[in-house]
Amino acid sequence: MPPRWPRQPTRQDPDYRKLDDRMNFAVHVAIFAVTNSGLWFFHNFRKATWEWLPWLTLSWLVVVLAHLIYISAIANYSKTSSIN
Repeated sequence: MPPRWPRQPTRQDPDYRKLDDRMNFAVHVAIFAVTNSGLWFFHNFRKATWEWLPWLTLSWLVVVLAHLIYISAIANYSKTSSIN
């Protein structure tokens, strides 16, 4: 069951923005895990020579880590931050 929000959700609410960003990150990680595990499974199952697969996985992992760094260290969720 999804979490309940005690008030009207709006992107101007810092707590809601923080929760929304973390849920988006969780979806990003889930898509990364499902896609890459499937690709690697078929790569090994078919004994394929997909030279692009390690580069794709590594590049996407870097993007996921950058996303994590952004939501945990860079994003400003204070009430004084303005979003336009």
